[in-house]
Amino acid sequence: MTDNQVIATLEQAPAKLSAFKKEVAKVIVGQQEAVDLITQSILVGGHSLLIGVPGLAKTLLVTTVSKALGLDFARIQFTPDLMPTDITGTEVLTKERSFEFRKGPVFANVVLADEINRTPPKTQAALLEAMQEKRVSVGGVSYDLPKPFFVLATQNPIEQEGTYPLPEAQLDRFLFNIAVGYPTQEEEQQVVKQTTTSTNTSVEQVFTAQEIIDLQTALKRLPVVDETIDYAVSLVRKTRPGAEGAHPKANEYLNWGAGPRASQNLILAAKAVSIMHGAGSPTVEHVKAVAKPILRHRIVVNYKAKAEGLSADDIIDALL
Repeated sequence: MTDNQVIATLEQAPAKLSAFKKEVAKVIVGQQEAVDLITQSILVGGHSLLIGVPGLAKTLLVTTVSKALGLDFARIQFTPDLMPTDITGTEVLTKERSFEFRKGPVFANVVLADEINRTPPKTQAALLEAMQEKRVSVGGVSYDLPKPFFVLATQNPIEQEGTYPLPEAQLDRFLFNIAVGYPTQEEEQQVVKQTTTSTNTSVEQVFTAQEIIDLQTALKRLPVVDETIDYAVSLVRKTRPGAEGAHPKANEYLNWGAGPRASQNLILAAKAVSIMHGAGSPTVEHVKAVAKPILRHRIVVNYKAKAEGLSADDIIDALL
């Protein structure tokens, strides 16, 4: 993209993103933070993990987003008997006695990994490898995944039996950890009204695949001042107990802090926030706005924090 094309893309972005959110709001009542974070995830080209109890429309949110984006969508329901080849695809023997690769559901622009913690680590790893490498290797041959490519995974926090929690190293592959909370009373009343009548709401396509790729390219080209980068790096370094620059709360309540990928993602997500608001170069305030969903799954609280009822979000509040 030329500089003029980048400028034009950035200028048009706030209006297009606002229209996108309006289309999503036709179906999804409330959940503004989740919608904003998914929008930012799309701009960055990152993957997100949505955590919330059943019935909060996590799956509906992802399907609605894919319709508004106008992208190919695939849903994978994770179960204990799901195999890696059920995700990536497999080679089959044809009538001509030759092997042919049949693509799995991961070959879509938007992949919903429903209840990702319900399948064994081997199958989880197959998806997470595809997320990181943006390609699948079968029989010694690599197949590139379509562009753009996002994985939006859901997880139920209240079920413990028959689940396989993602290790911290694999959680780090996700740009955001999005906490999906209960709706307000007014929002819940609106949900009941919408879902207990025969009205049909259609979601219009706002973007094309190329427009999303252009936005992602423009985001990478957006300059960032050193002050913002310094703040993001220092914030991440504060989470590392026992290290130089660690915050006293981190030394007291954390077993492990965030790695360099958190610093990178803070800046990328801050760029996405600034693009959504048409604010130009990202600022320290934009970094603060995305600190919790980026850091909450990258820090590990210790037993003392749990005993005192402190969560990862409480520690991040202290760091901010």
